[in-house]
Amino acid sequence: MKMLSGFASTINSLTNVVIALLGLGIVVSLLGGNVPFVGGIADNIVGLVQGLGDAGIVGLIAAIIILGFYK
Repeated sequence: MKMLSGFASTINSLTNVVIALLGLGIVVSLLGGNVPFVGGIADNIVGLVQGLGDAGIVGLIAAIIILGFYK
């Protein structure tokens, strides 16, 4: 059980790092335009939001589930 707890803690830490890097990538992409390694992040997020918006209630449910993962 201790090993599983350690694994969950590692995954949680990696998720926090990825979320921080994603936020940094969005800011750099918006400020700098087409920057290597972060060029399409803002476009991908806009596409995701548009896809969820086009899906109607299913998109709303998906958004709620995605937000639930981050809490």
